[in-house]
Amino acid sequence: MTIVIRAIEESDRAEWEQLYSAYATFYDVEQTSDMRAVVWGWMMEPAHEVNGFVAVADGVLVGFAHFRQFARPLAAGVGGFLDDLFVSPNARGLKAGDALIAAVKAEGRKRGWGVVRWITADNNYRARGLYDQVALRTGWVTYDLDVDG
Repeated sequence: MTIVIRAIEESDRAEWEQLYSAYATFYDVEQTSDMRAVVWGWMMEPAHEVNGFVAVADGVLVGFAHFRQFARPLAAGVGGFLDDLFVSPNARGLKAGDALIAAVKAEGRKRGWGVVRWITADNNYRARGLYDQVALRTGWVTYDLDVDG
């Protein structure tokens, strides 16, 4: 089975929604169809910072990557942030994750990014197995500050 990576398109919405819902479930994040509609709208708006690639196998979407540019003041440059990466469980082992990361890396090269950065859950062992092969695990610790609290 051949994996094709391409930019997300308007006709991908229904399949993307199924995958994005499964992604939220995997991370135990409550997500509504309204929330997915917001993210979809971002990706369909050419001027918005969020972009997406999809992985297609035999005409079926099997994965996606959402990414965006960010400023790196200390480096006096820009980088890319890989916000979301997901491959359908029935397509794992087809190297779709590898191909999606490679596509984001290639996009970063085109845009002049110095780095592509992402985070994952500590217990996401399967994905971390891939990430440890293609990227450097940093020693940085991530914090979330609740602005409403």
